[in-house]
Amino acid sequence: MKNKIINLIATAIIAISGAILMTPAPAYADICDSGVAVEIKESAGCFDKNTKIESVVGNILESIIGILGLVAVGFIIYGGVQYMTSSGDSAKAKKARDTILYACIGLVVAALAFAITNFAINAINSAS
Repeated sequence: MKNKIINLIATAIIAISGAILMTPAPAYADICDSGVAVEIKESAGCFDKNTKIESVVGNILESIIGILGLVAVGFIIYGGVQYMTSSGDSAKAKKARDTILYACIGLVVAALAFAITNFAINAINSAS
């Protein structure tokens, strides 16, 4: 039973992560090559060919932090299932509470990392 739950949670996390990572980026090439107004081309970023390294690194870090947050939520769910299936066994219930506690701590750390990363990237972008 325990292995089935772990496999189910792991499969769900992998599927959701894959869906997030496989989402295609918007195709602006059609807009840039078409005869639309200059304002639309500017808002689509057609004239901004110099992508800053800060924005690329920031996007990568935000994706990683988002996946870590998703994993933490998965462990909270896993701990909840453990707690519900502990059947009054105090050792299993304590293990489940510890899993939930550590997952919540991980979620808080991921949220703080996201905030610190955004602050640092905004500070770098405003300085240049």
